[in-house]
Amino acid sequence: MTVSILLVAILPALLVAAAVFDLTSFTIPNVLPAAMLALFAAFVLATALNGHTLSWSDTWPHLLAGAVALVAGMALFAVGWVGGGDAKLFAMACLWLGWDAMFEYTLVASVFGGMLTIALLTLRRLPLPPLLSAQPWLARLADRNSGVPYGVALAIAALVVLPDTELFRIAATS
Repeated sequence: MTVSILLVAILPALLVAAAVFDLTSFTIPNVLPAAMLALFAAFVLATALNGHTLSWSDTWPHLLAGAVALVAGMALFAVGWVGGGDAKLFAMACLWLGWDAMFEYTLVASVFGGMLTIALLTLRRLPLPPLLSAQPWLARLADRNSGVPYGVALAIAALVVLPDTELFRIAATS
């Protein structure tokens, strides 16, 4: 039961929190990716305690995916294409999803990111009603000089891909 709660309740809650923070403030607090990392370690330990030991061959593809995603995210951050929070969130989502789901996740996140970008570009062409512009986070989203809170797309994509992963199947049988 503990394994299921970690994966089915806490991880999605952290992803939703990251999306909400990014949407409302264009930042993802460091504590969220750090909690996702700690939660992954707890998941591996809890899985072992429940008799479903994850072997090194089960675990290393997740570590590799997280490491590759972190390096890629750092490179994109270095050239100014993504924010630091986005890079860390991408890495932690890849850690959880694993190497096998990394391509699908990246593709789904790209599609959602494109949809989000188009929606924001459309929103930014329209005048924001005074009632809505009184909300600072909505005014920031509508500002043509603002970026795109890509963490929203990253979080939603992770939630979409997660149920098809091996870790989710393990949690479902625990």
